[in-house]
Amino acid sequence: MILFALRCTGGHEFEGWFRDNAAYDRQSGRSLIACPECGSTKVEKAPMAPRLGRSSKGESEPAPAPQAEAPAVPASATPEQPPTPAQVRHALQVLRRHVERHFEDVGPKFADEARRIHKGEAKIRGIYGEATPSDTEKLLEEGIEVASIPWLPSSDA
Repeated sequence: MILFALRCTGGHEFEGWFRDNAAYDRQSGRSLIACPECGSTKVEKAPMAPRLGRSSKGESEPAPAPQAEAPAVPASATPEQPPTPAQVRHALQVLRRHVERHFEDVGPKFADEARRIHKGEAKIRGIYGEATPSDTEKLLEEGIEVASIPWLPSSDA
């Protein structure tokens, strides 16, 4: 996993985790990366210094990678000062609005439709819907990029 510093055309800076540089390129090319502040999908990599952890022996070691791609967090959040619950809630609200505006809701057919898109049997497009943890695990094992996100109730979004 790679952590990239990102910046939207509105000047907002945030971070995002990606499997590799190719995953970033694919998602960016399909406008799947959105600024958590303004929702803009015009996002580019921002300059950043590498983060190197140090073991007690002074050897460098990579930072631990999360299990799945994490949603972008506000630039004001740092490892020393993580985002506040209000910032996380706001980022999730922006994410939900973006997904609902730009992706197709396929409901409980999510796993089947993701496979169809992956195999070239359906038009490439952003989709969202419902999948069981087992379905999600199987999709990932098949090399199909998916992410589970906390979905706030409509009344909160």
